[in-house]
Amino acid sequence: MGIDFIKAFIVGFCGSVAVGPIGVLCIQRTINKGKISGFMSGAGAASADTVFAACAVLGLAAVQSLLQHNQSVFYIAGGSMIAVIGIKIHLTNPIIQLKKPRISKFKMFEDFYSTFLLTLTNPMTIFFLISLFALVKLDLTTRVNTSSSIAIVLGGVFLGACAWWTLLISVVNKYRKKFRLEHLWMVNKIAGIIIFLFGIIFISEGIWKIIYGCPTTLQ
Repeated sequence: MGIDFIKAFIVGFCGSVAVGPIGVLCIQRTINKGKISGFMSGAGAASADTVFAACAVLGLAAVQSLLQHNQSVFYIAGGSMIAVIGIKIHLTNPIIQLKKPRISKFKMFEDFYSTFLLTLTNPMTIFFLISLFALVKLDLTTRVNTSSSIAIVLGGVFLGACAWWTLLISVVNKYRKKFRLEHLWMVNKIAGIIIFLFGIIFISEGIWKIIYGCPTTLQ
């Protein structure tokens, strides 16, 4: 089972490496609000990846089918959320954020659930994870068939994802103090634009799927 844990760890780590809107968001929050905000944001993304991994490991065909047949809905919903966050970041004054009191438990929870929900709105994550499971040759149909083995695999995915976010946030936080106020302002502007563009891309992808033969099944 140790081999299964290592393989699952690799899946979780590699599944989080791609620097998409969540990665940009975690970097922006780390620079502007500190490592705790960055870590909580990364933990939210890691938790969502683990949920998708659970669907793959447990063979929840209904969930996979729901995601696959309603990709356009998830792309448009997720893209809209991402675009709004991008605009908010672009318009936020980083100087005001720096002057705010120490981060509260509510703010930490907000950082967590925002990235958790955003990650869940990307239906391709589950299929990407399934591909990674196949790549590391972790057989989900025969070897992962007990509660203990399932826990080991899901724990490996979660810890692997957390390892990536910890590494990324630690590196960004190391150089955080070298940013001057004008640099923070520029980071907000650039990050906001990048995240907004990711949102527009996802929305466009959803509309494309609706127009060209990927109808939704949600009633």
